[in-house]
Amino acid sequence: MTSLNGECPPPFLQESLFPSTGGFTDGRYCELLTNVTCCLPCPLSDWRYADNTAKRVDVASWISVAILPLCIFLLVSYAVLPVKWTNRHYLSICFTLGICCMEIAFIIPLGARPEQCYNQITPNDMYSDLSCAFSGAFLLFGGWLVVMWSFIRTIAFHLQVCWEFVLGPKFMWGAFICGFGIPAIGLTVMMIITGVSFRFGEICHININHGQQDYWYPIMAFAAAALILQLTTMAYCMHIYLRSLFDKSASTTENSSGIPSYTASVRTVTARQAYRRVRRVLQLQWRGVALVLIIIGNVIFFAVVFINLDREVEPTKSNMKKALPWLMCLIENNGQKKKCEKYASSLGPNEATLLAVVYLLSLVGFWNFILFARPSMFAGWLELFQRGFNRRHEFVSADPERYDHKGFEMLTTTSVKSPETYNMRSPSPAAMMGMQNTNAYANANANSRSPVASPSPTFDRNVHFGQDARYVRPSMSFSGPRPPSSSAGRDWDPSATFARGYAR
Repeated sequence: MTSLNGECPPPFLQESLFPSTGGFTDGRYCELLTNVTCCLPCPLSDWRYADNTAKRVDVASWISVAILPLCIFLLVSYAVLPVKWTNRHYLSICFTLGICCMEIAFIIPLGARPEQCYNQITPNDMYSDLSCAFSGAFLLFGGWLVVMWSFIRTIAFHLQVCWEFVLGPKFMWGAFICGFGIPAIGLTVMMIITGVSFRFGEICHININHGQQDYWYPIMAFAAAALILQLTTMAYCMHIYLRSLFDKSASTTENSSGIPSYTASVRTVTARQAYRRVRRVLQLQWRGVALVLIIIGNVIFFAVVFINLDREVEPTKSNMKKALPWLMCLIENNGQKKKCEKYASSLGPNEATLLAVVYLLSLVGFWNFILFARPSMFAGWLELFQRGFNRRHEFVSADPERYDHKGFEMLTTTSVKSPETYNMRSPSPAAMMGMQNTNAYANANANSRSPVASPSPTFDRNVHFGQDARYVRPSMSFSGPRPPSSSAGRDWDPSATFARGYAR
């Protein structure tokens, strides 16, 4: 390395001694000293932060290794189990997919173990390192997905609560187009115009040039819109709740029988009725609301930290003037960075802030699992395993080879030997009258002990017995079952009526 210093004082290296192509040349941290350009060795984060910072960043990757199976468990549960166990919804499924992309971005460096630097002064980028391209693409695309589906979920919640809008197929397809189309377009623009490179740790991040215009500002715009809309919806919920406390209308206080009142218009809704409707929506979607607030808070924090980092590291005259005391300290102490920590602390975010950003990014999947992993999912998996294990012991009630079916008729199955199907349905009124007359005739003969044999009733194969007809109560009917009167159990008094008494 001594031969590469050239005319630059240690620990700086002379830029002209390195090729001008290969790697991310714009990521070099160089400054013109006298008549030569001198650069700090790569990676820059090793000079700005402590020696064990890289190992601390790897902790976030191992956290993602533990959390990714939880996200996969949710997706598999959504795909395999019935809705009654998972309460799955396309908003939750797509949100979980975005989190999986972010977790994969942290796991890729553990298997690839990429080299952060192309040479002594140049970091690698997506063109010089394949793992950098994949980790950066997954991280950016996952971030876009999470923010967009948080925004869409906020819109859905606002429409349901404030406008009583029922989400239908049109909203679903519009959500799919925006939720995946905008992130795909954003990723394409970022990878073509801006690109990703190694900047902090072994995970590639978006570059400084045009990075704020391509990624951070649009992300911040959608996050801020989602936050404002979410706060507006919550303010409306509080307004409805406060109105319900002071609601003294007759429709909610006096009419406690549950019968609807038609004294006013059908469209008239009292405060307590609106509160009950809002409360039901909140009970169903409080998990999504909590997760959206967590994501929006994290995204705003990430954006502020990385935008500040980009501004501090960008090689401008003001930044170089601010970093001059730190650079001179490195020259005077021959590259011993521990003696210059007091000057480096004023450059960009500190180590604790950057580590907090990385850890919070990897923990997004944990909050998703805590909020959306319902206990019923585990009960559903238990039932699925038990049903699959006991399937071979199922009892077969109809076996034409071993049992004789001549003495009875199957209700729902078709006989193997005969093509006839015995469908049982309710008898017609005429058939019922005929059967009653036949039974009456038979009873009369039995009472008279007449030697005339009673005709045996014939069984019609076309007579069906099924479920009883379901009674649908009219919407404008106010009748209902009444309890028996107190005199129902008393004996009938003939003297109170014009009926004849019991006389023999």
